[in-house]
Amino acid sequence: MTLALPIAEMMKLSWQMGLMVAEAQTVMTLRTLGMMGVLTPHPMENQRMVAEKGRAFAQAAQAATAAAMQGKRPDEVAAAALKPIRRRTRANAARLTRAAKKPRV
Repeated sequence: MTLALPIAEMMKLSWQMGLMVAEAQTVMTLRTLGMMGVLTPHPMENQRMVAEKGRAFAQAAQAATAAAMQGKRPDEVAAAALKPIRRRTRANAARLTRAAKKPRV
């Protein structure tokens, strides 16, 4: 088994990681603005924020374990772990951005 990592795959993984970081920052900013009263968040947003972490990280661990057990390269294992977390950050950023655009009553 060779551990040579293809440059294109590493670039793709780096890009996905960068997008996840940017989306996570957007989510943190919008949630903080909601907690400060600048935005009007959904009443269950804080509970959702806490509950989703466990599910996302459990899915990431399961995906990474499955990829590693299949003999995938390290970049493929990392990509498998990142996928469920990125899915959650992308969805949260989109949902919170839509909610922030609604007029405040």
